[in-house]
Amino acid sequence: MTIVTGKAEARRRLQPGWSGALRKIWEHRADYAYVLPAIVVMLIVIAYPIYYTVELSFFKTPPGLQLRDKSFIGFDNYTAILTSQVFWKVTWNTLIWTLGSTLISFVLGFATALALHCDFIGRGVLRAILIIPWVISAVAASYIWKWIYHSDFGIIGAVLVGLGLTDRPPNFIDNVSTVLPSLIVVNIWREFPFAMIMMMAGLQTVPEQLLRAAEVDGANAWQRFWHVTFPHLRNVSTVTILLLAVANFNSFIIPWIMTGGGPSNASHIWITHIYELAFGRQRWGVASAYSVLLFLILMTLGYFYVRALSGNERKEGSA
Repeated sequence: MTIVTGKAEARRRLQPGWSGALRKIWEHRADYAYVLPAIVVMLIVIAYPIYYTVELSFFKTPPGLQLRDKSFIGFDNYTAILTSQVFWKVTWNTLIWTLGSTLISFVLGFATALALHCDFIGRGVLRAILIIPWVISAVAASYIWKWIYHSDFGIIGAVLVGLGLTDRPPNFIDNVSTVLPSLIVVNIWREFPFAMIMMMAGLQTVPEQLLRAAEVDGANAWQRFWHVTFPHLRNVSTVTILLLAVANFNSFIIPWIMTGGGPSNASHIWITHIYELAFGRQRWGVASAYSVLLFLILMTLGYFYVRALSGNERKEGSA
């Protein structure tokens, strides 16, 4: 025992500048050799594009594909972005889109999961029906809702006119004031089943004995939920909200297919604006600078997601 401890201490002294992570990598270098091919592939398809995007964000690019003619301009692209009125409008749209879609999808999915957790006839069929919006293609859903919202042939406008609630069909996605809320409704419709599935899985982990004990002690339904059920769902709720936030912040298909960012940039969010800058206007440098900012935000959300998962693992290990 003393000899082993002495060898470990000597090895630490031979590597005084190494951090704990690097020391573990060195000690398990033979294990990492097995995953080296996968690491090489990740460096090629992930690390290099990230590096090139960061590099390109410091250059002014020509309005074509001749990137060899680019010129170095330092942080001018970032300065142009931060001083642009379009940037702040798109950022505001992105915040409304992300927060609205995430919070409402979570609340609706949570409420649906609580309802489906009760035992009643046809529960399995209802579960299968509610999952449909999540499993169908986002492209197909976008085109379906585009026709539902259509100002001339849409079913919503026809119903409103038929009921006498309006004289003419409203322009849901052609109006600056209604286009973003209309897209958020579509996104919520498609995403709340994911939150429902996550929370249904979390509800299965709530100990039935605690609920019975609380009921015996005289706790009503709300007290049982708030003091017993919800604390057990706190971790899965955090993970679900973070996953929804990352997905919504990086969402592209629904806003691009349904409106293309219009009218007048009213439905542009970061990801669609980046796409338009890069492939519509061929402003590769500005689009790369936008992408770097988006990457930093998503990495921040990813950090909190990993922290949440690590916290869950530590709690399970201590239990």
